[in-house]
Amino acid sequence: MKLFAPRTDVAFDPRVVVTPESAEKLNQLGLEVIVESGIGAHLGYSNETYRLKGASVVSSTTEGFAEADWVFALHRPEAEQLAQMRVGTRLVGSLDPFGDKTFFQAAMEAGIEAYAMELIPRSTLAQKMDVLSSQANLAGYAAVILAAKELDKILPMMMTPAGTLQPSRCFILGVGVAGLQAIATAKRLGAQVEAFDTRPVVEEQVRSLGGRFLKIDVGGETGQTEQGYAKELTAEQLERQRQGLAKACARADIVITTAKLFGRPAPRLLSASAIAGMSAGSVVVDLAVETGGNVEGSKPDETVVTENGVHIMGPRKAENTYPLHASQMLAANYFNFFSHFWDSEQKLFTGDHSDPILASTCLTRDGQWVHAQIQP
Repeated sequence: MKLFAPRTDVAFDPRVVVTPESAEKLNQLGLEVIVESGIGAHLGYSNETYRLKGASVVSSTTEGFAEADWVFALHRPEAEQLAQMRVGTRLVGSLDPFGDKTFFQAAMEAGIEAYAMELIPRSTLAQKMDVLSSQANLAGYAAVILAAKELDKILPMMMTPAGTLQPSRCFILGVGVAGLQAIATAKRLGAQVEAFDTRPVVEEQVRSLGGRFLKIDVGGETGQTEQGYAKELTAEQLERQRQGLAKACARADIVITTAKLFGRPAPRLLSASAIAGMSAGSVVVDLAVETGGNVEGSKPDETVVTENGVHIMGPRKAENTYPLHASQMLAANYFNFFSHFWDSEQKLFTGDHSDPILASTCLTRDGQWVHAQIQP
């Protein structure tokens, strides 16, 4: 069985999903691993490094697709690339299942079996495969580092003969994986940290990391879904929340927003009026900018300076600040997904599609749309 990993546009996304180390582990399972020439050159992974780990190197995607039983892709391949794949090829990648469905129509017509890694269920068993969580960890860390570099103050308290410098205040909106990592990183750097989430259950986690949990009475029902995501708020609840958040932002030097709703636009948490209440030189990092943004005025991969001197940063994929570690984590996620269903004795992928993990991730199979919850 052959597995192919194509090269991607490094300018758009510098991560890879097969590293030399994961190629070696896949090879040890009994697969023939093929990578496109130059796939990891920008990360210091030469073609020769891949060869030394047992992988073959081909000069083009056309050549790789023509041979592959499995394709490990970072994002959706182009429509013409789907046509180059063999009928029955299994495609694994971040496939944007809620995006343009014409891609999946093309996948069905080409007989491709497509697995969306974003749909890995949030269960204990599947944690090691969860690409969203692994990358959110890095994004939360990167957000603090990016903000600290942009801020015109240091983060920790510093007592010197010239006087005492007060610690910077960092406010985190959204206490998911990215938010928790941002809290931990800001505390390690010496900042005073305050955090908010609509799920009261996360207060203990915030406190355990040394942060203060901000409570805002938005009225009505709040909390989280069975999958661990925050429940969507009503328009009235959102307005009450915005008013409370504006007060917290006014006393913060750094604000980091992490609130995303998977498959839907990000909720708008900070309006222009909230930003207007912040001090000149303060920094806002919007980690949800790629899905519409939590912050009014944020722009993907730009730093916008407002009239009152607030710097609004919108890193489209903050985890790409550290592409080597992001790639290592992604490669481990993909390997763990594949190896979980691999029979080493038979050298076969033996996954049963009634399995919760496969049922959650598989979108197309045998020319049909097979996902029960997502409409084609």
